[in-house]
Amino acid sequence: MSEYAPLDIPADGKLADNITWFARALRAAGLPVGPGRVLDAIRAVKVAGFSERQDFYYTLQACFVSRPEHRLIFDQSFRLFWRDPRYLDHMIAYMSPAIRGVQEERKARSAEKRAAEALLDGVERELPDIEEQEGGDQIEIDASRTMSAEEKLKTLDFEQMSLAEMAQAKRMLAKLTLPVRPYQSRRTREAHLGHLVDWRRTIQASLRRGGEMQSVALRKRRIRWPNLVALCDISGSMSQYSRAVLHFLHAVSNEQGAGWAKVHAFTFGTQLTNITRHLRTRDVDQALAAAGQEAQDWEGGTRIGSCLHAFNRDWSRRVLGHGAVVLLVTDGLDRDDPDALAREMERLHLSARQVIWLNPLLRWDGFAPKAKGIAAMLPHVDMFRAGHNIASLEDLALALSRPGDAGEKARLMAML
Repeated sequence: MSEYAPLDIPADGKLADNITWFARALRAAGLPVGPGRVLDAIRAVKVAGFSERQDFYYTLQACFVSRPEHRLIFDQSFRLFWRDPRYLDHMIAYMSPAIRGVQEERKARSAEKRAAEALLDGVERELPDIEEQEGGDQIEIDASRTMSAEEKLKTLDFEQMSLAEMAQAKRMLAKLTLPVRPYQSRRTREAHLGHLVDWRRTIQASLRRGGEMQSVALRKRRIRWPNLVALCDISGSMSQYSRAVLHFLHAVSNEQGAGWAKVHAFTFGTQLTNITRHLRTRDVDQALAAAGQEAQDWEGGTRIGSCLHAFNRDWSRRVLGHGAVVLLVTDGLDRDDPDALAREMERLHLSARQVIWLNPLLRWDGFAPKAKGIAAMLPHVDMFRAGHNIASLEDLALALSRPGDAGEKARLMAML
């Protein structure tokens, strides 16, 4: 660690204390902010000055932000901590649920919620007193039929989860299973109770007895377990959903007796990355950290067509054997040529036993396949389902046990 000269900060000022508290909030929100960066920030502000708010913002951003995905959390934390003089009141009102007969739907984005929670760390929070409303009437709330906290978490969008909720969701995802049924191969094997006649063995046995056929040799079809191949979109709009799905896939790949022959995982944004070996690590945090270092296009753009072309060219023959099931996790918002995307999807569909598309956009009631990328991909999937919360992943496990379940595909195909 480099040595720092003594900081020339006025003794009666609170600048160093405020920057330290701000850094603590950023660290609680998930940014890797250590003591060295705090000292760098204080020295940088002293050198650059803070007569202009914009200069002060970019000075702190240069010291505390090292990855693109951290920028949004920094922006929200900076706005709440430095720009709003009543930021604490604002955050307490934000973090306390508004009770007016029913709890209002959460509409704030995940970054603002994490920033608010981090800045409220250690602050005592209580619900507002709502005993008296207009007219002095007392409101009584019957919570006997409300969902438990775990049931609410199952229906909460991954993008709207706070740090604590996401940690709980990860523990729930680790307990989910994705059972699969075996299928009958075209290859056969010897069996005393088979249903197919093995004419070759039968005739050979009869020739050893002078042509007398005393018994009939039987065979039956082999039982095979399919591979699971996941293609996860890690672009900016899909990053949070793909992280949750990868937690789920890690549990599936390390589950004993799940039935899958092998579990392969690929990420794609602007390039295709094979992260299968990382999912075999027992610790899920280490596995996803290694996968994040391997994939250099997290939170980047989206080129679905070119990434599917790379998969079909380099990996389809290796991993799509044994009747593989492909799990495609993407919103389908692509800037590539839609005709080329349709060709690659058709090739993928012909190579796999089943293609399942999980699209978080299906959480909206008015969703329609208006985007060219979605319209190009939809005809070449067997099942089209939502994938934005824990409940949707539980429904996927149930859908795999129902032959012919196509999800929302038929309804959306009628709109094309």
